[in-house]
Amino acid sequence: MANLLTKIKDLIIADLNETRQHKEKQNPNELLNKYLRQCEQETEKVGKLVERQSSLKDEFTREYHQATERAEKRKHQAEIASKAGETELYQFATAEQQQYAERAQRLNASLAQVTEQLSELVRKHEEMKQKVKDMQLRRMELMGRENVTRANLKINQVSESNSYSDQFSSKFKDIENYLERLEHKVNHSFFHSTIDARMEQLEKEMEKQEDNAVKLSKE
Repeated sequence: MANLLTKIKDLIIADLNETRQHKEKQNPNELLNKYLRQCEQETEKVGKLVERQSSLKDEFTREYHQATERAEKRKHQAEIASKAGETELYQFATAEQQQYAERAQRLNASLAQVTEQLSELVRKHEEMKQKVKDMQLRRMELMGRENVTRANLKINQVSESNSYSDQFSSKFKDIENYLERLEHKVNHSFFHSTIDARMEQLEKEMEKQEDNAVKLSKE
């Protein structure tokens, strides 16, 4: 039973791999666009991490300055308490001054580390953006080449294919025949309308001449 399930699993995996390879052959541009989108998304994610690291650096900077200022303040207060002979206040201020000083030292080390990490992240992020930009330009170049290739293929089909030539010749011939029939119809109609107008004019002139002849005979 286990062997049967293993064989079925292997067949399914093989079929999926074959389908994927077939899609790669059929749609290289689609896969290229998909890969480019993934690179763009990963670059955006890194950009957000860079922003978070920058915010973290700002927080370390604020904490470091705060700890330094408080250490200086407690140091000054300890000096005042010592001069005033306030032993308890002196001990309290000195203890806190030591704590703030140690905290400032630790924060300063962390700040230096975070700053170095941020610089490295920024550098790598810029490299990623440049690579994505280069891929985008490369895709545009490939699209241009593909368009030219497809256009030339269509041009060659139209220019060299007898079927295309015969098809266009037949279409042009049909149009020429239609125009000839239309011109003949228009000319024939114009001729008839001209003849009718001329005959009507002749009839009026003849009637006028007959009327004049009758008048002359009566005189």
